[in-house]
Amino acid sequence: MTCVLACANDTHDDVPLDVLSGGDATVYTHDRLAFSHPAPNLTDAHDRAFFRGKALFRDMWVTAPSSTFSHDGLGPTFNTRSCEGCHQDDGRGSPPNPGDSMRTMVMRISIPGEDDNGGPKDEPNYGEQIQSHGILGIDGESDPTVTYEERQGHYADGTSYSLRVPTYHLGEPSYGPFHDDILISPRVAPAMIGLGLLEAISEETLMALADPDDHNRDGISGRMNMVWDVVKNAVAIGRFGWKANQPTLLQQAAGAFLGDIGMTSRLFNVQNCPSVQTDCVHAPDGGVPEISDNILDDVVLYSRTLGVPAARNVNDPDVLRGRAIFQEAGCNRCHIETLTTGDYTPVPEFSNQTIHPYTDLLLHDMGAALADGRPDFLATGFEWRTRSLWGIGLVPHVNGHGNYLHDGRARGIAEAILWHGGEAASAKSRFVGMSAADRAALLRFIESL
Repeated sequence: MTCVLACANDTHDDVPLDVLSGGDATVYTHDRLAFSHPAPNLTDAHDRAFFRGKALFRDMWVTAPSSTFSHDGLGPTFNTRSCEGCHQDDGRGSPPNPGDSMRTMVMRISIPGEDDNGGPKDEPNYGEQIQSHGILGIDGESDPTVTYEERQGHYADGTSYSLRVPTYHLGEPSYGPFHDDILISPRVAPAMIGLGLLEAISEETLMALADPDDHNRDGISGRMNMVWDVVKNAVAIGRFGWKANQPTLLQQAAGAFLGDIGMTSRLFNVQNCPSVQTDCVHAPDGGVPEISDNILDDVVLYSRTLGVPAARNVNDPDVLRGRAIFQEAGCNRCHIETLTTGDYTPVPEFSNQTIHPYTDLLLHDMGAALADGRPDFLATGFEWRTRSLWGIGLVPHVNGHGNYLHDGRARGIAEAILWHGGEAASAKSRFVGMSAADRAALLRFIESL
């Protein structure tokens, strides 16, 4: 079923609540552009800003100086020329084929220790992320690649499966050797839907969900990451990024402009050039800052107000059965089904919404198999933030692949579950022990979200 985008709020009285993944911010398109529509309950002013931001999100930035001075300042080193370059159609990135360059995936790096604000400590010659490209006359830093080894396994009923185990190769560095103790964390670009709704969840709600000492003895110890808020110049709750290392969408967007595109903003006005990269240090720039406040604010508004596709087939018997299995297996202890937003000043339309994101926005130990070994503020090398499941079944339609987890190693939802460990080990064990019919029903339910 595909409905027009303009399905209005006044139709919600006739819609089952479980369909309304984003509350009044739910959209009803389920095709290739399902992640790219504005929430239908936006005011006219926010709707206009959304479409300005949408154009900027897709614009290609160019090297300074340029006649298009409002869009110059790319680099000097960078990973992509546009936001769309990683978040294709506002969806999920994927890892490259073995030996190919990363396109919608980045490689975070650091060395043991903390920076002045408690975050990861920069690798001395390359900073916090490898930039694979450079503007004319400046070399990219390195070209990370990945190879895989297949690991065989069996469900309890004897059905076989195979997981691909990644090995990452940083490639020849251009500006001196990497630190002997370099820590790496490959990360694909996540989908953009519903981010403003997640930002609208109150701190009190997150605190109530957290159980760092597992007081209820259910084996789940969700923790908040406490990170540095550049605007407040203080520690704040992290809720965005694979390790919940960003406190706000403003900081997330400004950080991506700097780290991925190489452009400064009012939040980060110093170019990303380690001192040993002298050509980078002396390269021309697009002014300080290179991203104007208006452009940054429109891109942030766009990021906040993308609508969430409605759940599908919610009354299908297999989907209903799969939902019961999801709950019985304990998947909903981390993938919280229903939350309510609080008062949200940036977009008041998103205040007091009942939403179904299937996340608690908290850090969880996911076991050794998924560990990157790279701490990020309070997040250990074993911990990851619970990913939202809304829209997950549409990723193959939007992005043409079914690669999941932080580095896209899982080729489908079943493989993603099979990689779970740590706090999720018992849920994974139940999945392995299910009959083929129960596994299929569970996957059918998740694909309906």
